[in-house]
Amino acid sequence: MWRNREVQLYLITMILIGAVASVAAALFFTISTTILVLATTMLLIASSVVFTRWRYKEIEKLSGYLRQISNGNYEMDVRDNHEGELSILKSDIYKVTLMLSEQRSYLEQDKIKLTNAISDISHQLKTPLTSMMVMADLLSDKKLDESKRAEFTQNIRVQLERIEWLVSSLLKLSKIDAGTVSFKKDNVSVQGLIERAVQPVLIPMDIREQTLVVEGDESVTFTGDNHWTAEALINILKNCVEHTPVGGNIFISFSENPLFTEIRVKDNGHGIPKEDLPYIFRRFYKGKNAGEDSVGIGLAMAYSIITSQQGDIEVRSEQGKGTEFHIKFYNKART
Repeated sequence: MWRNREVQLYLITMILIGAVASVAAALFFTISTTILVLATTMLLIASSVVFTRWRYKEIEKLSGYLRQISNGNYEMDVRDNHEGELSILKSDIYKVTLMLSEQRSYLEQDKIKLTNAISDISHQLKTPLTSMMVMADLLSDKKLDESKRAEFTQNIRVQLERIEWLVSSLLKLSKIDAGTVSFKKDNVSVQGLIERAVQPVLIPMDIREQTLVVEGDESVTFTGDNHWTAEALINILKNCVEHTPVGGNIFISFSENPLFTEIRVKDNGHGIPKEDLPYIFRRFYKGKNAGEDSVGIGLAMAYSIITSQQGDIEVRSEQGKGTEFHIKFYNKART
C-alpha cells in the first residue's frame, strides 16, 4: 500500500492539515483544545490508514485472482454478495471469468474437431494417392502394353477427379461450418430448383435405366438460397441414384402450406439399415450399404446447407422398400 503515490500524498496532506489545525488551536485556544484537535487528527489518520489498507488488500486479492485466470485457472469464485462498488467489480470479474472459461471450452472443442477433420481428410486422400502411385510406377515400365497404359492413365484420371471433388466438397463444408457462406434469402421457385438439381444426375440415371417422376405445383416457393439449396438437392439425388437398382424409380414431390414448404425425394432402392439412420448425415459416415467409392460427404453437406438456412431435413427408410428424404423450409424465415 505504501508504495502507491496517491496514498503517500493523502497521508502527507492529512498530517499537514492536522498540524496546522493543532498550531492554530494552540495559538488561539486552550491547551486542552489543542490536545483534543491533535487526538482527533491522529484518530482520523489512523482510521483512514486502516480502511485504505483494507481496500488495497481487496485489490491485491483481485490481482492475484486475475493472475490465476491468466494461468488458466477458472475455478475460483471471488464474489462476496455484498453491496458496494467493490462487490460489483468482483461480480463483473467473475462474469468475465465464466465467459473466458466458455470460450476456452469452445476453442478446445474446435481444436478436437479440426484434428479429427484433418485425420479424416488424410485418410480419404490416402487411398487414391496410393493407387495413383502404384499405377504411376506401372506406367514407367517401357514394356507395358498400350492397352494397359491407357487403362492405368484412365484410372489415374478417375482418381484425380475424385480427389478434386473431395477437396472441393470439404472446402464448401468448411466454409459453411465457419459461417463464412452468406446464404441469400431469395424467393426460390421449387420447380426451377428441381430442374436445376436433376441435370447432373440425368446421365447416371439414364445409364442405370432409372425413371424420374416429379410432382408439384409450379407456384410453390420458399425463401432461401437457390444455388446452395440446389447443391444440397444434387447430393441427395446422387445418393438416391447410387442406392437404387437398375430400372428403379426416383420420385420428387413438393408442396406448400402456411407453415412451411416441403420437398420430398424418394427412391425404391434397397433402403438404409435401421442402425445407420441416426448417423446418415454425419460427416465421413459410411453405412453398411455404402459403395466402395462412397466418402460420406454428400449427405453431410446437404444437411449443413439446409439447416444453415433454418430448414429441416429428415430421412425415413425401410430396407427393401426404399428411402425418403423430407426437406422443410419454414415460412417464418421470410420475415
